[in-house]
Amino acid sequence: MSDSKIIASEILPIQKIRADFPILSRKINGKTLIYFDNGATSQKPQVVIDAIDTYYKNQNANIHRGVHTLSQKITMAYENARTTIQKHLNAEHAHEIIFTKGTTDSINLVASSFGKKFISSGDEIIISAMEHHSNILPWQQLCEEKGAILKVVPINDEGELVMEEYKKLLNEKTRMVAITHISNVLGTINPVKEIIELAHAKNIPVLVDGAQAVPHTLANMQELDCDFYCFSAHKLFGPTGVGILYGKEKWLNAIPPYQVGGGTIKTVSFDKTEYADLPLKFEAGTPHIEGGIGLAAAINYVNEIGLDNIAAYEHELLAYATEALIKIEGLKIIGTAKNKASVISFIVEGLHPFDIGTILDQLGIAVRTGHHCTQPLMQCYNIQGTVRASFAFYNTKAEIDEFLKGLERAIKMLK
Repeated sequence: MSDSKIIASEILPIQKIRADFPILSRKINGKTLIYFDNGATSQKPQVVIDAIDTYYKNQNANIHRGVHTLSQKITMAYENARTTIQKHLNAEHAHEIIFTKGTTDSINLVASSFGKKFISSGDEIIISAMEHHSNILPWQQLCEEKGAILKVVPINDEGELVMEEYKKLLNEKTRMVAITHISNVLGTINPVKEIIELAHAKNIPVLVDGAQAVPHTLANMQELDCDFYCFSAHKLFGPTGVGILYGKEKWLNAIPPYQVGGGTIKTVSFDKTEYADLPLKFEAGTPHIEGGIGLAAAINYVNEIGLDNIAAYEHELLAYATEALIKIEGLKIIGTAKNKASVISFIVEGLHPFDIGTILDQLGIAVRTGHHCTQPLMQCYNIQGTVRASFAFYNTKAEIDEFLKGLERAIKMLK
C-alpha cells in the first residue's frame, strides 16, 4: 500500500469526487446514504452511467457481425475497451483479455477448461483458507470429477497466509495454485508475487482472484507474472454482469473453449468445427457490450484520480476507523494483517451481526453482515459471521464518525 504518512485527504478533491456519484446524495430512511458495502459492489460514477446510456441511445448494434455503420462503430468501441483494459493491467496482448460475466465466471472458465486438459486423478490443486466460495467451489467440483486433491494453505490468527506451509504443499503433483489477491473479509493483501514465484520455480501455473484488489491497487500482469487473473467490473465502479479473465497467451491457446456457439468459430460443418483465435475462442454469443464499454469508462475514471492516490486515501480511512473501533468494549476485529486493504470485519461480544446491520440500516448506513461467502474462513475463527465495513475513495472520515455513533447506539440498544 502507499505510505500512510501521506495526507491523502489533502490530495484528493473528495467533495468533487462524491459529486460524480449520484447515489451518494440519496436518502435512506430519511438519512443521507453512508455506503460502506463496497466489498460487495461499488457505486458508479456519472461517466459510467453516461457511457451505458449513450450506447443504448446512439450506438446499439451487435458486434463482429455486421457491415453496417452502427455495427462497425460499436465493434471498434468494444475492442477499444478491451485495449483500455489490456493497458490498465499491463498485459502483453489485447487478445489475452477475455470478457466474461464476472470473477466467478472467469474462475469457472479456467477450472473447467484447464481441468479438462491438464488435471488427472491424484493431481493436487492449492487454494487458501481465506478464499471466497467462488474460488473454492469450481476447484472442489473439479477435484471431485477428476479424482484430484484440494490442498488448503492455512492462515494465522492475524489472517495472514502461513507461507512456510504453502511452500510445503508445493510438489510434483501440484497442477494449479488459485489464490486471492486481497481477502474480501480480512482485507489481507497476500504476497501474490512471492506466491507466484515459488509456484513457477516448480513450473506450476497460478490463478489470482483479483475481485477485491482492482478497486484498491494496480494489478500489473508483467510485474506479477501470474498465469490467470480474474476480476469483476462492478467492484471497479463499472457495471454488473461483466468481468475479465486475463490469461497468458500460451495457456489460453492450450486449453479448450469453455462454452461454444456463435462467435467462437472459424468454420463449422457437421463433420468438424475449427474454433476462432483468441480472444473470440472464449467469448460465445452476444457479449455484454455496454458492460465492456462501461468498464473501460470506469478504468479511465479511476486512472484520472490515480490508484496510488486512491490507495493512500483509503489507507487513511482504514487507520482512522480501526483506531476508533478497537476502543469499543467487546468489539473484536477479524483480520489484523500488517498489509491490509480498506476492509474491516468485526464482531461484538454477545451480539448478532445481522441485528447490528439492521439498526445501522435504519440510520442510513449500509454495511455487510454474515459469512460473506467465506464459510470455511468463518470456521477458522469459530464464528458464524461478522459485520463488514468496506471503504472506497468516495467515503469520508465524517461518514466514519456517523458510523461509529450508529454502532455505539446499536450496541446500547442490543445489550
